[in-house]
Amino acid sequence: MAAVDDQTPPVLDETTCGTLLQKLQQIWDEVGETDDERDKMLLQIDQECLDVYKRKVDHAVKSRAHLLQALADAKVELSRLLSALGEKTYVGIPEKTSGTIKEQLAAIAPTLEKLWKQKDDRIKDFFDVQSQIQKISSEIAGDVEQVESLTVDESDLSVKKLDEFHVQLQELQKEKSDRLHKVLDLVSTVHDLCAVLGMDFFSTVTEVHPSLDDSTGVQSKSISNDTLSNLANTVLVLKEDKKERLLKLQELATQLIDLWNLMDTPEEERSLFDHVTCNISASVDEVAIPGALALDLIEQAEVEVERLDQLKASKMKEISFKRQAELEDIYARAHVEIDTEAAREKIMGLIDSGNVDPAELLADMDNQIVNAKEEAHSRKEILEKVEKWMAACEEESWLEDYNRDDNRYNASRGAHLNLKRAEKARILVNKIPALVDSLVAKTRAWEQERDTTFTYDGVPLLAMLDEYMMLRHDREEEKRRLRDQKKFHEQMSKDPEVFGSTPSPARPLGPKKVTGPRANGSANGPASRRLSLNSHQNGSRSTSKDGKRDARLSAPVNYVAMTKDDAASHISGTEPIPSTP
Repeated sequence: MAAVDDQTPPVLDETTCGTLLQKLQQIWDEVGETDDERDKMLLQIDQECLDVYKRKVDHAVKSRAHLLQALADAKVELSRLLSALGEKTYVGIPEKTSGTIKEQLAAIAPTLEKLWKQKDDRIKDFFDVQSQIQKISSEIAGDVEQVESLTVDESDLSVKKLDEFHVQLQELQKEKSDRLHKVLDLVSTVHDLCAVLGMDFFSTVTEVHPSLDDSTGVQSKSISNDTLSNLANTVLVLKEDKKERLLKLQELATQLIDLWNLMDTPEEERSLFDHVTCNISASVDEVAIPGALALDLIEQAEVEVERLDQLKASKMKEISFKRQAELEDIYARAHVEIDTEAAREKIMGLIDSGNVDPAELLADMDNQIVNAKEEAHSRKEILEKVEKWMAACEEESWLEDYNRDDNRYNASRGAHLNLKRAEKARILVNKIPALVDSLVAKTRAWEQERDTTFTYDGVPLLAMLDEYMMLRHDREEEKRRLRDQKKFHEQMSKDPEVFGSTPSPARPLGPKKVTGPRANGSANGPASRRLSLNSHQNGSRSTSKDGKRDARLSAPVNYVAMTKDDAASHISGTEPIPSTP
């Protein structure tokens, strides 16, 4: 074979399968290969050529598959980018999908580059917005130093999503602004309160949060829930402290004024404490002068009150009579009778004897005043109802006079006003029974609780109410008889045959005017037991010549005056008449 190879002519520059086959035939002829060998070798050559073609085809198929995969990946990436960016269509996308694979890839590549750049820009926008949202949220939560790393969700980078974040950011910015205003308002309130109370504002506000100092910028101040809550609590504590101090100062100012009035202190001396007395009637919000409620000012007022307390011992008699006058005024307003002359004589005797300590005497009178106020307070509700009852009885008396006036419906001047008053009076009169019941119940409860009789200017109130109830009952019975008689006459006039001959009319019972309740509750009791009444003052208390109140209760002239259309009283004819206590 080596010899054959040495004799192989040089290969021509242009070699083809045909020339090679011819050369191979020459070699076989020279060698003397048989036809079988030649066929076998030709088949081998064909198989080897086929394998080469197959390898080339497989490589081409793989190359085409890679390109198709790249094209498919490019399209998928294009769709993903469009979806992430929220773009339904894009201007740079090629409309035609024809052409070779490489041509299609070349057409998509520029669009992908633009979308990738747009995605990077969009991620930056999202990061900026979300960073601000995270920062403000941390400020609101109070976790400024514990900010977590931010990750942008690249699956949704649409403009709609970005706008949602912008809306969220605007809401947070507004909330931050509102919180900042609240913080500044609370800090300002703390400053004003500290100024009024004479306290250190810096230490008070920095105790809530160090950033609330005036040296820090406005945007650097804490706006967290804890800061707002602590500031609000601080304001509440300071307001409560301000309220307590004001009450204390007003109490001291009241004591000062009382002592000055008792001892006729000159204005020059009083003016030294104008800064104390100027707030005696001020509300908590009205006190805004710096240092107005400082502790040293309150201590100064306490010292002055103590000094005046020691000084008033020299003016005991004058002070005692002023206390007695106050006590008498309380009892007078509560309609309680006391022996004023005996009380004053007792005070004079105690002071003149010198056997009583001035402080003890004043303390005892102060206790009497306190007890008198308590008793007056316990009587207050009943007295208010008594006044309502008296006013209702006055309207009842007026209504009776009005109903007897035959010209009440004439178109005279003021007739419409009287008509309106009559309507209101009827409503008020109908409420009298319930008012009396309530007054009786409360009076009896008061008497049972204190085991004593409730008197009104010396008159037992229950006795007067019992007589009033009896008189009202009699009045209603009389009105019932009149109505029954009227119905009888009306029926008889309509059908005289049913009733036979016309009977003689019964003695008419004219509407009588009740002169007032009696203490013993009887209609014909002795005059000595009747309550003192003033028949011409419609329920007002009479006055004596010297202007003092009479010790008796003057009741209205008429306690019952109801029209025929008025509802019957709650006390029926079969109900027992309340007994006189």
